[in-house]
Amino acid sequence: MIGMKAKRLFFDTKAVRSKVDKATRRVLSKFGAFVRRSAKSSIRKRRRVSAPGQPPSSHTGLLKRFIFFSYDPSQRSVVIGPERLTSKMGTAPEALEYGGRSQVAGGRQYDKRSKSTKVIVRQRPFMGPAFEKEKPKLPEMWKNSVR
Repeated sequence: MIGMKAKRLFFDTKAVRSKVDKATRRVLSKFGAFVRRSAKSSIRKRRRVSAPGQPPSSHTGLLKRFIFFSYDPSQRSVVIGPERLTSKMGTAPEALEYGGRSQVAGGRQYDKRSKSTKVIVRQRPFMGPAFEKEKPKLPEMWKNSVR
């Protein structure tokens, strides 16, 4: 009888881990969606170039369209950011976020004879500020999340 009462006082580790894993996936996925939405809404569609230090302008809409998030269960983390597009955007998203070199296609896109030009891009962050904007909301998302 005593052994039975003592066993009820301990957590069932498998059940607790399962609940914590489910809550982690839910909270981090929600956080990823919020950061993604914030990053996409900071990119304005317009013809003119944005000022360095401000979020980039969207001329074609590709950058906004290819920002995603994904929960990684093996690392228990969320990955948020633009998908790497080799043919159309190349290293442009990375160059916009951190500054650096990128390649710009010259002439018409379907003309294979057109030459590309290497350019230096000044920093126009959009993912970092979106993450920092949403980060204060994270503790509230964790509150009462394990049920």
